[in-house]
Amino acid sequence: MRAMKWLLVPLVLVGLAVLYFFGAVNWSYSDGERAGWVQQLSRKGWVCKTWEGELALVSLPGSTPEKFRFTIWDEATADKVNLVMGKRVALHYEQKVGLPGSCFGDTRYYVTGVRVQDEISLAPGVIVPVPAQPAASTPPAAASKP
Repeated sequence: MRAMKWLLVPLVLVGLAVLYFFGAVNWSYSDGERAGWVQQLSRKGWVCKTWEGELALVSLPGSTPEKFRFTIWDEATADKVNLVMGKRVALHYEQKVGLPGSCFGDTRYYVTGVRVQDEISLAPGVIVPVPAQPAASTPPAAASKP
């Protein structure tokens, strides 16, 4: 009976640790979007590889950009971010609190989605539309048929 007690205590502690990590990974403290230009994205880590990046946020033209550092766990999301590098994008992120160690990434901000911004807001009410890509030239419809 005494041996069971000594086995039960470590099993309960391991179970609590597993529940804590499961909760910390699946629960987000906050989420939102940040817009700017991705200026750095690299895969880092000794044992656990994560994508670590940097988004330049510019509030006013000519001002010093603020940097938003982020982590990506998902390879598909990292590929999407790599494809839109150099374009103005909005990154959807979740902030996770309580994940110990660097195996989960260097930041608390985990990017889960990306989309290209079609317009640039210079100030409240002042929006500069980004020119659309030129359409492929198509032959004009036959206007005069004999």
